[in-house]
Amino acid sequence: MATPLPPLRRATLLLVAVLVGVLPSTARADLVISRADRRVDLTSHIVRVLASLKVENVGPDPVSQVLLSFPNIQAKNLAAIRAFGTEGKVKGPSTVLPVEIVEPSGTPPELTFFSALLHKPLEKGKILHLDVLTVFTHSLQPFPEEITQAEAQLVVYQDSAHYLSPYPVKAQSLAIRLPGGRVESYTRHPSAKLVDSELKYGQFEDLPPFSYLPIIVHFENNHPFAVAKEVIREIEISHWGNVQITEHYNIVHGGAKLKGEFSRIDYQSRPYVRGVSSFRNLIARLPPRAHSIYYRDEIGNISTSHLWSDSKKTQLEIEPRFPLFGGWQTTFTVGYGLPLQDFVFYSDGKRFLNITFGSPMEEILIEKLIVKVVLPEGSKDIEVSAPFPTKQWQEVKFSHLDIVGRPVVVLEKPDVIPEHNLYFQVYYKFNNISLLQEPLMLITGFFLLFAACIVYMRTDMSISKSSPSYLAKLQWDEVQATVQKIQGIFEQCLAIHDKLEASLRDLSRTGDIQSCKAARKAADAQFKELSKELKPLLTSLQASPQSYQIWPKVEELITKERDMQEKLMARHSTVVDSFEKKLRGQDVENRIALQQQKIAALRQEVESLLEYISEI
Repeated sequence: MATPLPPLRRATLLLVAVLVGVLPSTARADLVISRADRRVDLTSHIVRVLASLKVENVGPDPVSQVLLSFPNIQAKNLAAIRAFGTEGKVKGPSTVLPVEIVEPSGTPPELTFFSALLHKPLEKGKILHLDVLTVFTHSLQPFPEEITQAEAQLVVYQDSAHYLSPYPVKAQSLAIRLPGGRVESYTRHPSAKLVDSELKYGQFEDLPPFSYLPIIVHFENNHPFAVAKEVIREIEISHWGNVQITEHYNIVHGGAKLKGEFSRIDYQSRPYVRGVSSFRNLIARLPPRAHSIYYRDEIGNISTSHLWSDSKKTQLEIEPRFPLFGGWQTTFTVGYGLPLQDFVFYSDGKRFLNITFGSPMEEILIEKLIVKVVLPEGSKDIEVSAPFPTKQWQEVKFSHLDIVGRPVVVLEKPDVIPEHNLYFQVYYKFNNISLLQEPLMLITGFFLLFAACIVYMRTDMSISKSSPSYLAKLQWDEVQATVQKIQGIFEQCLAIHDKLEASLRDLSRTGDIQSCKAARKAADAQFKELSKELKPLLTSLQASPQSYQIWPKVEELITKERDMQEKLMARHSTVVDSFEKKLRGQDVENRIALQQQKIAALRQEVESLLEYISEI
C-alpha cells in the first residue's frame, strides 16, 4: 500500500499542473536570467533563501522592474523580502531596491508576484546583478507531528529545484544547507548530491519560464522552534536620563508535540538524549550599556539566567523554569534600562528616538508584536518613520504626577523575525521647561502641606463656650463625673457587704459573737455615711437634662442595693441570734437558706447594673 503524500506535496502537484497548462502565455520575453544560484538555509525553524540572479535585458526597450514570482503556498508564509542590485558585467557594491507586491495582467491566482524597482532603467544589452533575500516562517512542518521525549524531531521542507521565474533561465543551481544530523529522505534526481550537511541540485540549463521541479527534504532539526504568540514591547522615555524597556513574552515551542509522559528524572540525567527536541534557554542580545536588567514571570524573579557584558554587547541567557517541548508554552517579562543619550537625539527642532523595532531574542518568530513608545508628558507633533509597513495608533498612559497623561505611539506588526530588528524613529517636540513640572508639583505639594500644618497648629479649633453643643458637652461631662462618683459609692457598699460576710465566717470558726456584733455596728455606720454622700449626687444627676438615659438605671440600682442591704443585715442578725441560742449548724443553714438565695440574686443584679451604667 502506497504511503500517503503530505498535504504540502499534494498542493505542489496541483501547482505543477497549473504551471504546465496555463503559464506559458504569461512569460516575459524582455529579460533573461543568464545565471540563478539559490542557497536555502534550513538550520533553524526560520527558512532563509538567497537567490543570486544575473539578469540581462534582451528586449528592445529599457526595463525598470524585475518580477519575482512565488507559489501562494510559499507566499502566505513570506515574512520578509529584500532586493539588492548593481548594474554591470562584473558584480560590484549593491544598493537596496524597493520591492512591492504587484498583479501583472494575465497571471493566474496560484502565484504571487513582487516587483523589484530599479533606480534607473536597465538598457538593452545591459546586465543586472540582483540578490533577493526571502525569509519564510512555518515552512518546516514536523513529520511526525507527535514524538516522545526521547525521539529527535524530524521536519519536512518542500520547494522547487528549479527557480520559479517568469523569465527564461539559462543556468541555475540550488544548495540547501541542513542543520546536521540524519536525513531521512530527499527527492532523488540525477543532479542531486548530499555532501555532509549540504544538499545540492543542478546545474540545470536552458529552462523555460515558470519551470518547476518539486522536491521534498525530510530531515532532523532539533533547533529551538521558539514562537512567540504575542510580545508587548514598551519603550518609555524619561528625559531625566533613561530609556526603560519592558518586554512581555508568551512563547510556545512550535515543533512536534510531545507524546506520552514527561520524565524529569530522565531529562535531568541525560538532557541531550531524553530531551533532544526541547529547548531550555534563549539568548537575548541587548545594547552594550544596558543596565538594571531583570527577568521574571507571574511567580516572581527567575534566578536561572546568566548575563555577560562588555563594551560592544550585553548578552542575556534566559532559562525558563522548565524545559519547553513541542506544544508547551511559558510567559515571562524581561526589562532593562538604556542611557538616554544613546537613543534619543535632537535634529531640526525635534527630538527623535532611534531604536530597533524587533525583539533582541535570537531566532524567534513573533506572530504578533506590539511596540509601545511612551513619550514624556507634553510631547506634541509626533511622527513615526518605520522601515516597513505597520499598523499605528496613539494612546494615553497615566503615571505618577501626570496631569494630562503621556502620549503613547503604538505599532503593531504580524510575523516579526530577526530581519525586522531594524531601527525606526519616533519624532516629537518637547519643551525643556516641562521637565520642571513634576519637581515643581512636588515642591508645591510639600509647601502646601507644611503651610496647612502651620495654620492648623496656630488656629483655635475649640467650640464656642456659649454654643448649645458646647453646653451640652459640659452637661454630659458633669453627668459622667457624677455617675463615676455614684459607682464608687456602690462599690464601697459591696465592699462592706463582703466584710459582713467575712465576719460571719469568722463567727463560725471562732464563735466570737461580740466581734461579729461590732462588725455589724461598724457596717451600719458606714452605710449611713455613704447614704449621706449619695444623696446630693442623686439630686444633681436627676436635675441634669443629659441624664434621661442613665437615671432609670441608677434608680433601679439604688432600689436593688437597699433591698440587698436589708436582707444582708437580716441574715446577719439571724446567724448571730442562732449562735447565741446555741443552735445546731444545720438548723442555722436552714433558717438562712432562703435569705442567702435572695441576696445572691440581688448581688448579681446590682453588679449587672453597674456594668451597664459603665458602658453608657
